[in-house]
Amino acid sequence: MTSSDKPDQAADAPAERTGIAAQDWATAAADPQYRAALVDLLGALAYGELAAFERLAEDAKLAPTLADKAELAKMASAEFHHFERLRDRLTEIGAEPTAAMDPFVAALDGFHRQTAPSDWLEGLVKAYVGDSIASDFYREVAARLDTDTRELVLAVLDDTGHAGFAVEKVRAAIDADPRVGGRLALWARRLMGEALSQSQRVVADRDALSTMLVGGVADGFDLAEVGRMFTRITEAHTKRMAALGLAA
Repeated sequence: MTSSDKPDQAADAPAERTGIAAQDWATAAADPQYRAALVDLLGALAYGELAAFERLAEDAKLAPTLADKAELAKMASAEFHHFERLRDRLTEIGAEPTAAMDPFVAALDGFHRQTAPSDWLEGLVKAYVGDSIASDFYREVAARLDTDTRELVLAVLDDTGHAGFAVEKVRAAIDADPRVGGRLALWARRLMGEALSQSQRVVADRDALSTMLVGGVADGFDLAEVGRMFTRITEAHTKRMAALGLAA
C-alpha cells in the first residue's frame, strides 16, 4: 500500500511495550484467539496489496507519458513484492493464503468499484489519499501486535514511492489549471468517507479481528481510544490534502 506522512502517534514506538506487544510470534500464537485474529489481519493486508498491484498496473494505462507509466509499473512491482511477503508469512504460520484472503475480497473489491478513478489525476489522489488512510489504520493496529508480526506489517506499509510522485504531479496540474483543485478536493473527501467505511466493514465482518481491536486480546482499543485513533487518521488526511494543495 502506498502511504506518506505517517501519524506521529502511530509511527512512534512506545517506550516500553507490554502484553502481546512485548512477545514474539511463537509466544503470542499460543492464544488461539490471537492467532485467528492475526490470520485475518494478514489475509486482509495480503489481499489489499494484491489489489493495489492490480490497480496501479491498470492506472498505468492512464499515464500521460512513458516515464509516468514506467514509474507506476515500478510501484506496482513493489506492491506485489509486499503481497508475496504476506502470502509467504501466512504459509509459514500454517494458514492457507487464499482462504485467509477470501473473506476480504468482497469488501475491498467493492471499495475499488465505488472509487474507480475517471482519469490519471484521480488515480494519483486515490493512491495517495485513499490507500494512506488504510495504511494509517493498520499502523495503529500494528502497535499492539507481537514483535515479529509488527515488523512485517510496518515493512509492507512502507511507501512505494507513490507519495512524492503523486504530490509532484497533482500540484503541477493545479498550478497549470487551478480549476482542477476543486474537483480533486471533492474526490479526496469522497475517498476519505469510503475508506473509513470500508475499514470499519472489514473489522465488523470478522469476529476474531474485531475482538482483538476492541480489547479482547492483544491489548486492544477501548471505545475512547477508537475515537482518538480515528481523530489521528483524520488529522493525517488533512495534512496530506495540504501537501497536495487541496482543501480538506
